[in-house]
Amino acid sequence: MLAVLFLFGMAVLAGGYLVYGRILDRKLEVTGEHPVPSETMCDGVDYVPARTPVLFGHHFSSIAGAGPIVGPVIAAMAFGWLPAFAWILLGTILIGGVHDYASLVASIRSRGRSIAEVARWIISPAAQKILLAFIWLALVYVLVVFLDLTATTFKASGEVATSSILFIALAILFGLGIYRLRLPVWLGSLIFVPLVFAGIFVGRALPLPPTSLPAIAGDPGKSWALILVVYCYVASVTPVWVLLQPRDYLASFLLYATVLASAVGLLFGGFAISFPPFLSFQSNIGPLFPILFVTIACGAISGFHSVIAAGTTAKQLAREQDAKLVGYGAMATEGVVSLIALATVIMLTAGSDAVAAYRANELSAIGVFARGMGRFTEVFGIPAEIGRTFGALAISTFLLTTLDTCTRLGRFLFHEFFGIEQVRGRFLSTLATLALPALFVLLTFRDAAGHIVPAWKAIWPVFGATNQLLAALALLVVTLWLRAKGKRALFVAIPAAFMLIITLSSLVYIVAGGGQNRPVEVIAVALFVLAIVVVAMSLRAARRDLARSGRVLDDAECS
Repeated sequence: MLAVLFLFGMAVLAGGYLVYGRILDRKLEVTGEHPVPSETMCDGVDYVPARTPVLFGHHFSSIAGAGPIVGPVIAAMAFGWLPAFAWILLGTILIGGVHDYASLVASIRSRGRSIAEVARWIISPAAQKILLAFIWLALVYVLVVFLDLTATTFKASGEVATSSILFIALAILFGLGIYRLRLPVWLGSLIFVPLVFAGIFVGRALPLPPTSLPAIAGDPGKSWALILVVYCYVASVTPVWVLLQPRDYLASFLLYATVLASAVGLLFGGFAISFPPFLSFQSNIGPLFPILFVTIACGAISGFHSVIAAGTTAKQLAREQDAKLVGYGAMATEGVVSLIALATVIMLTAGSDAVAAYRANELSAIGVFARGMGRFTEVFGIPAEIGRTFGALAISTFLLTTLDTCTRLGRFLFHEFFGIEQVRGRFLSTLATLALPALFVLLTFRDAAGHIVPAWKAIWPVFGATNQLLAALALLVVTLWLRAKGKRALFVAIPAAFMLIITLSSLVYIVAGGGQNRPVEVIAVALFVLAIVVVAMSLRAARRDLARSGRVLDDAECS
């Protein structure tokens, strides 16, 4: 039964967090004795200590975008569910969790600086500039994909658009209540969390009609995309307590409810394992090796997580000992989300209407997940249609949280690259970060056959490979950081080497295979070249360290 498979996966992830997480505590020397940036550099805008549940909610909501849902569905439909299942479990425990936790620790030991800033001290100033450019361009991919996915969702479902707008308003009120009226978090949660769920029914009662926005180039989705660009700009330049922290905290309850409802539905719904465990080593998206490992672009490991961890999260961590819960724990929880997304495929028969619609491009991966949510909620007696709406709203909320967090991170990177002062330069740097995504979502993309395809679909393959390549580079920097501090780093170095091999070969295969659009190809090649340069610089730095007299770098030198 599917319930047994799901319980096994949950047990493996929980065991990984408890057992391997404790090992990582020792290797990273997380004892609670080191000060955190939110204490020593509090500025009321970006460096603001957050309560542990609030920060976990922010971090979890930010990293759990569409990736852990879309990736497993695509991979299972292409190769069967068993390879995806194995990669989610092994990747989350041995690579993804290590990547997220170690990146967060390296950042808080370096005054909340980015991985690129850490590279400046460990490798060279030139490596910092190259990594900043790489991460910034990778964020452009993330913003384009998630802007287009969110706009497409709002265009297709007016009820989700209404509920999402209401959710943002509630988040602002919640933030004012907590930080200005000094409302206790538990009381604010009792008031606002039910209102968030009530927003689902308000959206169904008052959906925004498809004609509510003027169509740009004949597509209302492009109008939504531009509105979302404006939203990202405003959300990025405002203090984190106004929207980012309260919104992500409230959004986490939607994600928790999604996980809980799905888990209970899986356990008590009596669903059978119907989909084939293995289909083929070769699929329409490419060979199992290496394409499987970049298709599941967030559910096992994601480079975007290191940008979040060393970007906004490290600046808000109130205690060092919370790093494992926020870093490794959120990654393990995202692994659970990936298992749930995978389950929505496993319960389907190979000849079902849903599978046929998916293969005919009439049903998206998000649509497959939403249908699965409808079947899960039916176990509670909730109509499938309401369950589908809830699933779509949850995904939309995850996308929104990722969008403005990603914009804020782009602002941080822009500041680092040009040495701009954070507060005064935030308006210009935010505008610069959103310029390319705004242009991309207005372009028309076509596949190899000349058919028009959504921007997110055209970019997703390269996005996945680039995202995982960023993870490999982050692991490489953390490896050198640990070695410079006189610590053993094999537990990080092995995942770094594995991900470098996977991602570089994937990027070559995807770009050489054709079918991409010219702007996508140009950025992909640029990112590949930048990554090779960073690897070469890292190897040179490693040889330099081996040749030096045994001097060990202390925390002050990375400050």
